[in-house]
Amino acid sequence: MDTSPLPPRPPTNSGSRTTVMPRWKRSTDIACSLFALPVLAVGALVMMTVTKLLSRGPIFFRQERVGLQGRRFTILKFRTMKVAADPTIHLNHMRQLMSANTPMAKLDGQRDPRLIPGGWLLRASGLDELPQVINVLRGEMSLVGPRPCLPAEFEQARPAQRERVNAVPGLTGLWQVSGKNRTTFEEMIRLDVHYARNVALPLDLKIILLTPIALLRQIGDTQRQRQPATRVVAAPKSDPVAVAPIVAARVS
Repeated sequence: MDTSPLPPRPPTNSGSRTTVMPRWKRSTDIACSLFALPVLAVGALVMMTVTKLLSRGPIFFRQERVGLQGRRFTILKFRTMKVAADPTIHLNHMRQLMSANTPMAKLDGQRDPRLIPGGWLLRASGLDELPQVINVLRGEMSLVGPRPCLPAEFEQARPAQRERVNAVPGLTGLWQVSGKNRTTFEEMIRLDVHYARNVALPLDLKIILLTPIALLRQIGDTQRQRQPATRVVAAPKSDPVAVAPIVAARVS
């Protein structure tokens, strides 16, 4: 996939496909979302039970995001963090990723204490995003599209980077199946803009087919990051029995 620096934006008309959702895309979104509603209902029931047992508070998490042509909308997720979680931690982490341009590893892999028990698995598997089926039915999102960014992130974006909002944001997208947390912020932007400039049914189908593989990879990456590190300590010289290094107790 081409991730070279963004070329100048080609001229477009106000009625082009970069400013509206193609009919085939909207039809596919509605059909698939209606099919997924029973799964959402079951998921909500499971999350209601889990939330009552492990973390008091609402089932859903609501957050303002930036959609098509910069319009704001409220995204829906299953809540995976404690009610009193500090949102500035994520914002500061995102600003650091934007400035350092390092791989976009989530805080989940660092045993984020704000997460509810099992919250990391819900996030890594994408199950927390299931309520966004409602956003898709509303026309605020699509099954496939660029990642819907936070307003603070959008305000800091350069004009060329804002081309990503020329396509409806999606549940999954080109960035998600191209490495996601293994990529840098600049690579994410290039992939999102590439998709916005090349919206097509074959590309959407390819991304949908690659999404399960990407999710499995993401679960594995997060699980490995959460594994406690080990320290190798040399055995005391005074101990004649110890002839090899010993592994110290695992540390967080």
